Amino acid sequence: MSRRVVRQSKFRHVFGQAAKADQSYEDIRVSKVTWDSSFCAVNPKFLAIIVEAGGGGAFIVLPLAKTGRVDKNYPLVTGHTAPVLDIDWCPHNDNVIASASDDTTVMVWQIPDYTPMRNITEPIITLEGHSKRVGILSWHPTARNVLLSAGGDNVIIVWNVGTGEVLLSLDDLHPDVIHSVCWNSNGSLLATTCKDKTLRIIDPRKGQVVAERFAAHEGMRPMRAVFTRQGHIFTTGFTRMSQRELGLWDPNNFEEPVALQEMDTSNGVLLPFYDPDSSIVYLCGKGDSSIRYFEITDEPPFVHYLNTFSSKEPQRGMGFMPKRGLDVSKCEIARFYKLHERKCEPIIMTVPRKSDLFQDDLYPDTPGPEPALEADEWLSGQDAEPVLISLRDGYVPPKHRELRVTKRNILDVRPPAGPRRSQSASDAPLSQRTLETLLEEIKALREQVQAQEQRITALENMLCELVDGTD
Repeated sequence: MSRRVVRQSKFRHVFGQAAKADQSYEDIRVSKVTWDSSFCAVNPKFLAIIVEAGGGGAFIVLPLAKTGRVDKNYPLVTGHTAPVLDIDWCPHNDNVIASASDDTTVMVWQIPDYTPMRNITEPIITLEGHSKRVGILSWHPTARNVLLSAGGDNVIIVWNVGTGEVLLSLDDLHPDVIHSVCWNSNGSLLATTCKDKTLRIIDPRKGQVVAERFAAHEGMRPMRAVFTRQGHIFTTGFTRMSQRELGLWDPNNFEEPVALQEMDTSNGVLLPFYDPDSSIVYLCGKGDSSIRYFEITDEPPFVHYLNTFSSKEPQRGMGFMPKRGLDVSKCEIARFYKLHERKCEPIIMTVPRKSDLFQDDLYPDTPGPEPALEADEWLSGQDAEPVLISLRDGYVPPKHRELRVTKRNILDVRPPAGPRRSQSASDAPLSQRTLETLLEEIKALREQVQAQEQRITALENMLCELVDGTD
């Protein structure tokens, strides 16, 4: 029997290549803020980059096709009074982006399909609830208008952007600065890492830590965590000797890691970008000039090194294109937007294939732009997997869709349909309490209608009497 030495994988030959010079975005003054976020967010329509700005915070939004030198007077998105620390595109509306800032606020912006003539200064809504700087943003993967923010006050707030309300506030689960937050695929759980070296799995609607692991990585430097397709947690961190390390964990058994690998002695924090369709994780270290990628499988050693893309220039930050923004005709399975000091350079990952036909095995159905749930449905306890689309004929982004914000009337004294805070939810199930509220409302309206009908009858009688009297 011949022993198979090389592991079979269709992703063994993933090939990374920087785009040609004319496909880059030149003359962008990338932010110099010392913060471990990616500084860049991209979707099938736009590229957004946090930039240097005097007297406040700003980011630039460019249509993907607008490559080449960027005019120094190109309009910015300016509204924050302190540096912008994180930006994130809404997965359900390609024209909506959220920004978090050192000024303690989160702002949500509508980006038009045309190039604006002047700076965009008016957000659709400003979310105020944190007492210190806000450094992490993450949209809910399946519920419409649900946005998570985490701040230097060690608090995680989940917002309904459509009404400007706080849905949940998780304010006593982290004793120190939060380093990263990640939703699972249906948005029912969160994985968080914290300066206290603890990896936590949180049920946000119950406001409870359902599993935790202290010192998943023993070093004091920041840790990062992302959920995998199988429900495992992939982490990056540092050993006690400050070597960079990656780990794979099963939340049902946090005692022992599924896999733990030392990497190198560089001190840049590794930002993991995970693609659930291919189960490949790409590691981009801040200040590194390389992208390493690994395939996560069910076979030992579970995290398989695939290859490294290397370049000469170190990266200041990195944007990761959603699957629906890739060119399927070129077998492109990932695209990064690498930030240099003065430019942004696309890096394309492809799987070389001889055939020009659509490759089903590389492109399973992927999450599309339609949300599976409304915000109040998710809050009331419902879960739904993302609504998937096929990439067989390529993806065409829909035209500009406006985000409408309807602020609740603060004079409306009826009880809300869900809890303001996770900790103060009553013992009755949410759906039961919502049902009772609706029944009470219907009963009150019926009584009002009955009273109106009686009033109408009385007025009709008076009218008849008057008519009879005039006759």
